[in-house]
Amino acid sequence: MSQKNKRKECEEHWAKNKYYVLSKSHKIYLEIREYLKEKEVDILILNEKIQKVRDIKENKKDFRNAILHVWGYFKKQSSEIEQRELFNILEEYMIGKNNQKDVIEYINYLLRKYPNKYLQESTLLTGGQHETLA
Repeated sequence: MSQKNKRKECEEHWAKNKYYVLSKSHKIYLEIREYLKEKEVDILILNEKIQKVRDIKENKKDFRNAILHVWGYFKKQSSEIEQRELFNILEEYMIGKNNQKDVIEYINYLLRKYPNKYLQESTLLTGGQHETLA
């Protein structure tokens, strides 16, 4: 496979997993972004780096950061009420009154109302399980 095709494969895999990684570890997210800037990339190395976050304990700050990135896709088209609702659910999550699932369910509600192919393929929003390679 040519390096161009390897890069495309890596970029597609990263696009699906980047918000999942960001929700687990901002540090690893940045490491992977740097890796993808290298001259030569490999899907197996990328997958190993993504796998590293699977067992990382939940970090509320990193999860919130990922959700705020995802929110950017909705902020221009959603209503003020929808924005307030998301931020209320997120704040409740931060103080322990609900969990990640509640936040993701609301994001998925917004996604059904305001479809976005890129986000619809995000592993963060499709059950939180990162896509593994066959």
